[in-house]
Parts: sequence; structure tokens; C-alpha cells
Amino acid sequence: QVQLVESGGGSVQAGGSLRLSCTASGRTFSSSAMAWFRQAPGKEREFVSAISGGAGPTNYADSVKGRFTISRDNGKNTVDLQMNSLTSEDTAVYYCAASTYTWFSTPPNRPGNYNYWGQGTQVTVSS
Repeated sequence: QVQLVESGGGSVQAGGSLRLSCTASGRTFSSSAMAWFRQAPGKEREFVSAISGGAGPTNYADSVKGRFTISRDNGKNTVDLQMNSLTSEDTAVYYCAASTYTWFSTPPNRPGNYNYWGQGTQVTVSS
């Protein structure tokens, strides 16, 4: 059974940092594209960042470029999201997602590209 489990969420003041981690189990995701999405109250789920299988290309939403960094450790089957300079606009539930594809010919920001999802971890940024 495939499972994605997020950790590292919490509360932080504006300007602070958090590091989210997603641990995958049930299969190897080393060649799979993985991503982070987020959903704020009353809003649709939105793309944050993606990384290709084998830690190749990455992609970021404009709203997080320069502040967030995605990385993966294929030996540990994990993908992390380092979040710096957080603002209240970053408050959301953050979801990890994994695809059966290594990368995409279409933009990687489509939820439909991903087959597996975690349960989410809450990030709250207070100003």
C-alpha cells in the first residue's frame, strides 16, 4: 500500500522558516516526479513546487520562487520543502504528491499529474 506522510508543519511568525518532509512507503519513488501543493481555507488547492524523478528539473510557483527550495533523498524515499521568509499568505495545509511519471511534457503544476497524495500538514504563519 502506497503511503505519503508529511511532517514538519507548525506555527511560525512571519519572516521565519519551516522545513516540510514527505516520506513515501509502499514503493520506490526514486524515478517519480514529486510535488508539494497547498490549500488555504476557502481556496482551491494550488501548486507549490515539483521535482523530477532522479532529482533533475525543479519547478516553482511564482509566489514561492526565491523563498522555497524542494529537494529529495532517493535513498530515504523522501522529498523536502525548505520554506524561508514565510508570510501569512503561505498559511495553508501542505500536501505531498507523487506521480508514476518521471517528469511531464505539460506543466507539472496540474494535480491530475499525480497519482498519490498525502494527508497534509498544517502550516500557520502569524504576522
